[in-house]
Amino acid sequence: MAVAARKGRATASPLTGSPVAIATTARPGFLGGWLSRIPLPKWALIAVAVAVAVVLLLFLICIVRCCCGKKKPKKKEGVSLRAVSGSSTVCLVQPEMEDLEQGTEKMGRGKLQYSLEYNFRAQELKVGVKQAAELKAMDSGGTSDPYVIVYLTSDMKKKYETKVYRKTPNPIFNESFTFQILQAEVPESTLVMQIYDFNRFTKHNIIGEVRLPLASVSLQHVIEQWSDLVAASKVEEEQLGEICFSLRYVPSTSKLTVLILEAKKLKRMDSHGLSDPFVKVHLILNRKKWKKKTTSVKKNTLSPYFNEMFVFEVPFNQIQNVDVVISVWDHDKVTKNEPIGKLFLGCRATGNQLRHWSDMLSNPRRPLAQWHSLQPPDVVDKALGLKSHLKLSLPPR
Repeated sequence: MAVAARKGRATASPLTGSPVAIATTARPGFLGGWLSRIPLPKWALIAVAVAVAVVLLLFLICIVRCCCGKKKPKKKEGVSLRAVSGSSTVCLVQPEMEDLEQGTEKMGRGKLQYSLEYNFRAQELKVGVKQAAELKAMDSGGTSDPYVIVYLTSDMKKKYETKVYRKTPNPIFNESFTFQILQAEVPESTLVMQIYDFNRFTKHNIIGEVRLPLASVSLQHVIEQWSDLVAASKVEEEQLGEICFSLRYVPSTSKLTVLILEAKKLKRMDSHGLSDPFVKVHLILNRKKWKKKTTSVKKNTLSPYFNEMFVFEVPFNQIQNVDVVISVWDHDKVTKNEPIGKLFLGCRATGNQLRHWSDMLSNPRRPLAQWHSLQPPDVVDKALGLKSHLKLSLPPR
């Protein structure tokens, strides 16, 4: 019976302890009971759970992007600030490269001593090349073979050279040269003194130069001074001179009138520093020479006055195809006449020439005068592109 009683207690204990067992298993059964209360099938609940998970994932991605987006503007602002402050910092700490180059040129090329004396009675400029010092070494041995070229920009054909001094950065030249130049032309000219390094088998290298505008100095007394050498500038275009003329076209009468007035600052062509200028007026039709007229010759002058008129008959339907070529020549009795400079006007022209031509066409019957700079003859001929005329040789008799 004792055994039976024990068994009875053993079997009875689960019944009496059932409330405790229910209390211990209430948590795992609570979610299932809560879900069982929702009136939805299982597949709907799974779909809702997946949707919630997707929303949470997207929310996390948005948070990450917002954080990154806040950092990017800071980077951009940093770059822009560097770009702004960087230039100002460089300017404050480091000088401009041009200033450094100019400083190197002035300190590293050397200097030249020269003298100037102008004879107002003879209208001559005497240039004395005295000496140079601390010249830049151009040879592999650390020295140079210097010499000096002297000329005026008003007459670039006439150039003087000193002797060559071997292997020295401090040559003493003590040479003088005389230029014929009118007093009225002195302020418009520049004295150029260039120091070269002599090479026997290769091109001579320029060490530096001194450019002295004569308008900036007083030639009332003798000048003697030192000047620093600077890098040689580009070869200046030779000044050929200027010419003034007027144009007038009357469509009703088909008359084109060219009035050659005067010229000035013409290039020197004769040995005595003057020229014997005259002017040719050519009409070019469809790139072929058509008509020509010539002024009289003015002797021994660089500023001739002509005031000569030429009238050409040009039909209105041809005026757009016509080019007017104005050329200034130096007359020579013995040798062939040489061209000083040219220019052309027409619809194919450019710059002041085209503007003068357009003004003439837009103002019929009204003469319009204007100054023009002469250009090298070969440049104008190339721009015109004239068609060559082949001359047939006659058979021998």
